[in-house]
Amino acid sequence: MRFLKFIFSKVFLKNFAYSVLISIVLIFVVLIGLKLFTHHGKSKPVPDFYGLTAAEAKELAEQEKLRIEISDSVYNFNAERGTIVEQNPALGKKVKKNRMVFLTINAVNPEMVTMPDVVGVSHRQAKALIEANGLKVGKLSYIPDVAKNNVLQQKYHGREISKGDTIPKGSVIDLVLGTGLSNRETIVPDLVGLNFSDARNKILHASLNMGAVIFDETVENEEDSSLAFIWKQNPEFDEEKQIPLGSPVYLWMTLDSTLLPQPDSVDINIEQL
Repeated sequence: MRFLKFIFSKVFLKNFAYSVLISIVLIFVVLIGLKLFTHHGKSKPVPDFYGLTAAEAKELAEQEKLRIEISDSVYNFNAERGTIVEQNPALGKKVKKNRMVFLTINAVNPEMVTMPDVVGVSHRQAKALIEANGLKVGKLSYIPDVAKNNVLQQKYHGREISKGDTIPKGSVIDLVLGTGLSNRETIVPDLVGLNFSDARNKILHASLNMGAVIFDETVENEEDSSLAFIWKQNPEFDEEKQIPLGSPVYLWMTLDSTLLPQPDSVDINIEQL
């Protein structure tokens, strides 16, 4: 009885009301503090750091009240040296104040690699070795030789290059191959509908060379070019026609799918049937 009497006493009810009020005020203060500390509801899109130098990126980050860190470096032949080529979070993503943005910068000096020895191996083996060492196969030349389709010379910028020489990663290596003692020919592969990378591999696999690559007006930037596909080639694919090894193949590329050959269709009149 005394306990119940105390519970319903004015003193207890008054102190209980004060404690509830204080608790509400404390919760309100904590929520306001967290909102201010975490910048709840206040976010902005990440700006475009692509193409900026490290100094320019730092200046932009300060203006936008963000932090940056150069987390990696690569060497991209298609980008200006010493500029930003990647960012995380991506451009336009919503972030809060003082968020860290990680940047990848294009190295000023390219990474150097060692030239492998591909003389004496087949064209296919040479291509695999060259690409495994971070290099690219360039122009293929053919001369009469008993070593049919084997590498006779490896060249860099028009001059023979020896095994062990250091050159920039991504460099193009030209190959001189043997045709055997007769004039060999090959069928041009069907390239229509393929992207550039797949078409290039097919052309080189057929012992042919890349000719000019022509982009139409639908391809406006580098991203478009990576998505473009071939809608025309010269020489055209023909199973009954062959051309000499080393001949160039010219490509026309687009993003317009209506330029691709359409499958034959036959209209059927159901009423007539």
